[in-house]
Amino acid sequence: MLEEAKEILGSLGIPFFLRQGTCLGAVRDQAFIPWDDDVDLGSVIGLNGLAEDMLDPVFNAFRDRGYYVNVERNDRWIAAGIMKSSTRVDLTFFHIINDSISHFPFIWIPARLFANLKQIEFMGGKYLAPNPPEEYLSTKYGPNWTTPKQDYEKDVLDQVAKSPAVPVAPTPGQPKTKIRILDRRGESVRGTEVFVVGIADACADENGYVEFGLPYKDFYAVVINFDDHEEILYQELMSPGSSYVYTSDISTSNGRLMALTEELEVAP
Repeated sequence: MLEEAKEILGSLGIPFFLRQGTCLGAVRDQAFIPWDDDVDLGSVIGLNGLAEDMLDPVFNAFRDRGYYVNVERNDRWIAAGIMKSSTRVDLTFFHIINDSISHFPFIWIPARLFANLKQIEFMGGKYLAPNPPEEYLSTKYGPNWTTPKQDYEKDVLDQVAKSPAVPVAPTPGQPKTKIRILDRRGESVRGTEVFVVGIADACADENGYVEFGLPYKDFYAVVINFDDHEEILYQELMSPGSSYVYTSDISTSNGRLMALTEELEVAP
């Protein structure tokens, strides 16, 4: 799929680079990371000749090749989830904000790393990477990026605190998002500390609810702390005004994806 994506993007004159786990595998291991289940590609609007009006033909070209393409947009990026035969490409076109671009979960990376991309060898082909790739990978994954580890989530979250702060705020008057915290017995946990990475932190009320403002529907990383329990929910899809339920799982402390369930009726 990487070769076909390169062919499609190249035919349309779209510059792109390997990013996130795909870049990490290419630079560190010269291979795909075994537990990484997608191909991460990116480009920066306003750099290397890329303009926003060039993007819709890209999405249509993938559709013409039989791919399912879902496009999401916000002020930080235009992202396409591209799938065929259960293989996924995450193709993201980034907006520059304060001379940086935003990588999940709200890690701001200097735009200068994408102005003069570096050619590298990967899987028998030539691809572009941020330049220098080592600085990009240490900014995203931390100083220990050269050591393979499957439980990398905490390293990434530690990088958020080191990242330049770029305000991300909800629209005034937008309804609050809620999460109800339940222990493994299904009982509400008062006083739970909940950190929505890059957005807000809050403590649960007497009914186990925390509430906070989200800027838009997106994937967020969430850290849950109560008693001696801590869990990192690395990727949760949440929307402004929605309510969700978290139920603790003593068998894991990090790495669960989409662990929150939507609460259709908020408890009194």
